[in-house]
Parts: sequence; C-alpha cells; structure tokens
Amino acid sequence: MPLPTPFTLLTLCAAALLTPALAMAQAYPAKPITLIIGYPPGGSTDLTGRTLGDALSKQLGVPVVIDNVGGAGGAIGAQKAANAAPDGYTLFVGANNEI
Repeated sequence: MPLPTPFTLLTLCAAALLTPALAMAQAYPAKPITLIIGYPPGGSTDLTGRTLGDALSKQLGVPVVIDNVGGAGGAIGAQKAANAAPDGYTLFVGANNEI
C-alpha cells in the first residue's frame, strides 16, 4: 500500500481538528448561570461569590443568579450544588469545610 501524500495527511489532520468544533450545536452559556453561595448574605464568602458572579456575568454576557444557601457550615449549599444537573450552569462558592 502506498504512503499517503502530504496533502492527504494535512487534510485528514484538519478534519480531525475541526470535528469537535462542528459538533458543538449550542454555544455555552445559553441561559443564566446559578452561583450557589454556601453561606448567608453579608459574610466574606458572600462578598467573594458576588464579586465572582459580577465578573462572570460581564465576561460571559449572561446573568449570574446568586443563591445564598446558608446552614450547616456550608454543607446544605454544597449538597444543593452537588444535586444540581451536571450541565455547567450551577456553580458553588464555599470555604474549606464543605469537602
């Protein structure tokens, strides 16, 4: 069997690189993002989460909805984030004790 020409190899490589881009039917993000903060409003974690939410909203061009879920040292918010749909539209901000 003869070796493929350089042009054929280049065409195959280009097709392999473009295939994932063509497979993306919908650009992320297509809907608002929920940012769950594992503590009540007013604390340092809340301030950090809101600052992050504002920056994400400006960078991505979609609203970022802040959802403060306080209680149990952040575990309730962490559980809510863990049970959310794994679609990339729910993020969690907490401290070190939710692990």
